[in-house]
Amino acid sequence: MKTGIIILAAGESTRLGYPKQIAKYKEKTLLQLAIDAANDAKVDKRVLVLGANRDEIKKTFPGASIPNIPNQHFEKGMSSSIKVGLEYMLKFDKPDQVIIMLCDQPFVDAKILNKLIATQKKEEKGIVACAYSKTFGVPILFGKAYFKELMELKGDEGAKKIAMAHEDDMVTVTFTKGKVDIDTEEDLRDLNL
Repeated sequence: MKTGIIILAAGESTRLGYPKQIAKYKEKTLLQLAIDAANDAKVDKRVLVLGANRDEIKKTFPGASIPNIPNQHFEKGMSSSIKVGLEYMLKFDKPDQVIIMLCDQPFVDAKILNKLIATQKKEEKGIVACAYSKTFGVPILFGKAYFKELMELKGDEGAKKIAMAHEDDMVTVTFTKGKVDIDTEEDLRDLNL
């Protein structure tokens, strides 16, 4: 099974007031932590989708470390970044499944990404999501049967909508620290305590 990872990092970080992609945790930017996790995972292809503040963000990581593409329509919401990333993957790599991850979950590492892949192989389900805080979400793996639905998402709809519609074909892996994501200065302060 060929696996691709799409890192979504195109948002405007309106609640934080500056690009969350460059916010720091343990001497690394949140985006660099996400790139490291994707690069260390046992996957065939990775792509980073950038949008708002793209030029500023690109200065903070080695461009050669991961293919990165612009989402010119990032203001249309998360769905537009999922489409841009998936289109890129399908054009060049024809993956059998993709993992969608965000750049604002500092505890996502290669271990959890590899666990999604291993769980899919073992359970043979089309969707593998992370479970935390009595819900589930990203990082989340989708088999190719769901690519068409991912491409049809609109506005700020994330991939969770698709997972909820197909819970019979979904399995979760426990990832307690998945609940930690950075949206505000307070989130960042709590993280760095």
